[in-house]
Amino acid sequence: MPDRDTTVVVVARLTPVPERRDELVAAIAEAIPGVHEESGCLRYALHAEPETGLLMMVESWADRAALDAHLAGAPFKAVGERLAPLCAAPAELHILEPLPAGDPAKGVV
Repeated sequence: MPDRDTTVVVVARLTPVPERRDELVAAIAEAIPGVHEESGCLRYALHAEPETGLLMMVESWADRAALDAHLAGAPFKAVGERLAPLCAAPAELHILEPLPAGDPAKGVV
């Protein structure tokens, strides 16, 4: 089990071109199994904001080195190129460090 003090959480916000949203979702879904196989990937899950159409990728990595390897890897760069024309704006990437509070099982992602 990873050390929760070193775990890195990422939230990426993707704004689809409205008429290409389904294509964007399909492209991300196709890439997810490969990311799940990457060393240090604890969670890589796509979520949708139904009222706005925005997509959010919620990720958890064992440590910053695992995230850096993911971001520098060829699969990430290839999917980024594939997703770019399907997005109305560049992805917003938020790299977060946990601030645990309350129940240790519920206070971190």
